[in-house]
Amino acid sequence: MKKPKKPGRKPAAALLGLGFDNQDGHKRVTTAEEFAIVGGSAETHERLTETALKTFEELKQRGKNLAEVEPNELAEILHKATPR
Repeated sequence: MKKPKKPGRKPAAALLGLGFDNQDGHKRVTTAEEFAIVGGSAETHERLTETALKTFEELKQRGKNLAEVEPNELAEILHKATPR
């Protein structure tokens, strides 16, 4: 059973990016209000961070926040935001 929403409270949502290819021993952590990127090589960490930033830019352009976007739409945005 779902808990009733409290008045005036927005649903919480955040993105979490995890990198597992770290070979140099550095601990990389980047956090913001709606996302956290943890671990990875310097290159992977940078790509994950860039993807998160571009994702939130796109959401802003669409006039939505992370808690409002449907999973399929978020997947499309993430795919579009991922550096090639």
